[in-house]
Amino acid sequence: MEQGVLVPPVYSPIPPAIHCRHELINQQTADWARNFDIGSRELREKLIGHEIGIFAARVLPDGEEEVVSLLADFILWLFVVDDGHCEEGKLGTDPKELVPELSRLLRIAQNPEVAMLNEDFLAAGLRDLRHRMNRHATPSQVARWVDALREYFLSVVWEASHRSKGAVPDLNDYTLMRLYNGATSVFLPLLEMGHGYELQPNERDSTSVRAAAEMAYFIITWDNDLFSHHKESRGQQYYLNVLRVLEHHHGLAPADALETAVAQRDRVMCLFLRLRAHLTASGSPQLRQYLASLACFIRGAQDWGTSSHRYTTPEDPADLPTTFRDTPTDDSTEPLDIPAIAWWWDVVPENPAPVVPQRGLPRDRDTEFGLPRLPTSNRVAAGHQRRTCA
Repeated sequence: MEQGVLVPPVYSPIPPAIHCRHELINQQTADWARNFDIGSRELREKLIGHEIGIFAARVLPDGEEEVVSLLADFILWLFVVDDGHCEEGKLGTDPKELVPELSRLLRIAQNPEVAMLNEDFLAAGLRDLRHRMNRHATPSQVARWVDALREYFLSVVWEASHRSKGAVPDLNDYTLMRLYNGATSVFLPLLEMGHGYELQPNERDSTSVRAAAEMAYFIITWDNDLFSHHKESRGQQYYLNVLRVLEHHHGLAPADALETAVAQRDRVMCLFLRLRAHLTASGSPQLRQYLASLACFIRGAQDWGTSSHRYTTPEDPADLPTTFRDTPTDDSTEPLDIPAIAWWWDVVPENPAPVVPQRGLPRDRDTEFGLPRLPTSNRVAAGHQRRTCA
């Protein structure tokens, strides 16, 4: 982006929140990364400096602390895969080699007991994450987490294919890819686990609830493209970003590309709010909590994205916004001209029901949800402690 074109404050009607143990969680994630030697020393210390534990604490501000720590460690692990293997590593331009590497890791996620990759630091960290997940998740939540990890792996191979050719995908293909290569879908089972429930398939798999989740992915990844563009565009590696797509395929000047991307995310944010109101009015307590967690995910990514050294890059300041807008730049109810997501507008009523007050979900799954309480081991991962908010 040309000098002088700055990311403006973005529309965010969702209030900020953070877990009361965020500092401890952040330190525990740093300890975990060092204990498992995740990534090269240089990459590991850089990621620790990005305060990824703070990100997780914003996503699950009222979540069970052990699950928030699990989420934080998993996010750091994903960044090591993304930065070390895909964006900056040799495999990032060699999809043929990236596929078997990621497939082996996927097998570890499916079954951490398999006799594979016993000396691999990424596999060791993934084994630990999976064992800890077993203490908080139902079998179906673990299966959905593995399936989402497969989606993410497929999308980064797709990205590696473009990187190997130096090609820029069109807006529709980029949007479809971005729904998954932002590693957003892998969060969803942990959003449930963090509050001790499982969203039932008849709600979770309904078209409208799937649309709400995908809208959250879109907002998060479009925001990330805005906040990360300064860092990415000044690097030496090939990068993909919605601003680059709009400039390349639509012939837009940098300032016009920025304005278009902001309008796109604002229009989807308005749609998400309307759909959330509609689903909240008639949904189960679990669904209401799920929708609230999606909103926290959106706002948490915004607060972390505009404050983390990952994107503010103090050595070359990005001058990101420190405030948010109260009103959207585009509140049109017309679908975006992106076929992969235009169907979202079909599932939102023109006049959604008013939002009903949300009550907190009880912690006891036995009494409220009819779900079995999962046994919790007394073993705590290296660098972690059991604590609860006072």
